[in-house]
Amino acid sequence: MKILLITYDNESLVQWFPQSIAYIAGTLLKHHHEVEIYEQDIHHYPESHLTEKLNNEYYDVVGLSFIGGYYEYKKALKISQAINNSTQRPLYLIGGFGPSPEPQYFLEKTEADVIIRGEGENTIIDLLEHYENKKSFSTVLGIAYQKNGKTYVNGDRPLIEDVDTIVMPAYHLFNIEHYRLLRMPNCSSTDFIMPVLSGRGCTFTCNFCYRMDKGFRARSNASIIEEIKYLQKNYGITYIAFSDELLMSSIGRTMSLCEDIIKSGLKIKWDCNGRLNYAKPKVLKLMKEAGCVFINYGIEAFDDVILKNMDKVLTTKQIESGIQATLDEGISPGFNIIFGNIDETKETLMQGVNFLLKYDDGAQLRTIRPVTPYPGSPLYHYAIKEGLLKDVADFYENKHTNSDLLTCNFTKLTDEEFYEALYEANSLLLQNYQRRLLERTTQQLENLYKNKDATFRGFRQT
Repeated sequence: MKILLITYDNESLVQWFPQSIAYIAGTLLKHHHEVEIYEQDIHHYPESHLTEKLNNEYYDVVGLSFIGGYYEYKKALKISQAINNSTQRPLYLIGGFGPSPEPQYFLEKTEADVIIRGEGENTIIDLLEHYENKKSFSTVLGIAYQKNGKTYVNGDRPLIEDVDTIVMPAYHLFNIEHYRLLRMPNCSSTDFIMPVLSGRGCTFTCNFCYRMDKGFRARSNASIIEEIKYLQKNYGITYIAFSDELLMSSIGRTMSLCEDIIKSGLKIKWDCNGRLNYAKPKVLKLMKEAGCVFINYGIEAFDDVILKNMDKVLTTKQIESGIQATLDEGISPGFNIIFGNIDETKETLMQGVNFLLKYDDGAQLRTIRPVTPYPGSPLYHYAIKEGLLKDVADFYENKHTNSDLLTCNFTKLTDEEFYEALYEANSLLLQNYQRRLLERTTQQLENLYKNKDATFRGFRQT
């Protein structure tokens, strides 16, 4: 079958490589389907361009995947309208963490034919086999679909237990020369960067996070190293952004991967999402030796009561010791803090700000956003129970207008007090970042004129 997969435009100059689409593309190619990538993300095509393409070229299937978010939601509706307006409309499939938790709503809003819920590789092959042979979709696990005006949500599909069996992303179908220009913390101006998944899922269940799959399924070290070598050889990649929700899923797993990277002789910079429970000196030492230059930590709050309310399974003592150990090892830490979870106060917010200011190494700008109860998350269901949200339509059409604005107020502050607190917090963080930037630039100035630094290449915005 001839299949068009859409990589949607998020209005960035350089977009994150669309890994989920690339995995699906690889699976489709393995099963002898013809796949084309519609690069709206790179070329910033208007939606009318997609309608015209579908009018002029025949495809059996068109697919779109997107995450939950105010921008992604509105973009998905525009793309859906473009597809539905075409004169040769193909079978329209959507997937991803956006539509998966509320399939009936998204089927109605997008007028898609099928929603693939959760992990898609096995599901899409099963679905297309049914479609080609004009068989009922009723036995296809992991989908929702509409028939004769009625929505059917089939049972969940079992997760792929051995993730090493999943075909590598179909890199050759994509413009890697564009995606490798992505910038990440502590990369050089000559680094080429690509994301890689070392596993799927997460072992934790924070209340603001939505996922359909339970637990963590790690790829083998050998398959990860093989993929990195492939990217080095074919695309000159020098820096890997491990994009798992949590590469540091345990001390043993993290150390094992680092040991095998070192043994392989692989020379690569990399970053990952980490967990401060496991940020021990012996782990970090190995990570540094294996090429790690940045660990992005989900801190979320610097108050033990709020961390417990989040089901974060983390304490302020672990946070502080883990960050200090990371800095001591010479790895740059990333700090993620959100505000507004259940029972948060201005005082708990400022505890987070003071923590950020104390340990900031200037590697990147950090600001604090309000917590968002994304559909499917425990916090979303709590918001509905407490009357802060009516349903998914209320979330997308009324409440979630921007990720930096309140969706639901879970605190005892008024909305005005909430915004005043965030304004004060982010003012301090921005001023700190600008001060550090000025210090670095002033040091360059001194080196240039007082030390006659011949390596200077002009003042540049980074």
